[in-house]
Amino acid sequence: MIDLNRSGYRYILASQSPRRHFLLTETGLDFEVMVKPTDESYPEGLVCEEIALYVSKIKAEVFDFDQLPENALLITADTIVWLEGECIGKPLDEQDARLMLAKLSGKRHTVATGVCFRTRDRFHAFHVNTDVCFRHLEPEEIGYYVDKYKPLDKAGAYGIQEWIGYIGVERIEGSYFNVMGLPVQRLYCELKQFISPVSHVPAG
Repeated sequence: MIDLNRSGYRYILASQSPRRHFLLTETGLDFEVMVKPTDESYPEGLVCEEIALYVSKIKAEVFDFDQLPENALLITADTIVWLEGECIGKPLDEQDARLMLAKLSGKRHTVATGVCFRTRDRFHAFHVNTDVCFRHLEPEEIGYYVDKYKPLDKAGAYGIQEWIGYIGVERIEGSYFNVMGLPVQRLYCELKQFISPVSHVPAG
């Protein structure tokens, strides 16, 4: 068993999301939070997980490692909702949130999260997709959820761990925690591999 906290790395999570903070804490990893402003726009033509991976890489690249500890291991992530060929990001306001949820109502969509690890001399990225199926949501249900929970900081204008997830989600295929914003099972396994001394040895 590898103790991630005895790897010699100083883990930094570059995210303001309280859900990501909670999920990463629950893995037992010791980390600090450090965030830099990032332009999250992306090139046209990218689809689904390509968008999430692109933005998560940009979030990692804005950091100057000369200003970080020598042993820093940066973790970045980005989550998007993909519905019928369209990227659904965070709502602009409550009306936009209602419109987003009306689009998702009665349909299947994909939640994609891109995750990056970056050290002074190494870089690794991966993604996880989860399919989510909503039942038909009544306008009153959408209105109640938006008014009470104010989901303006969430891709797709919903949190699966909140009321709308309990009453609206019929089924998911894939990681539940990925829909919350961080695929912690895959992250744990990828991180174990990344810090393993074997993974540092060049092939051949």
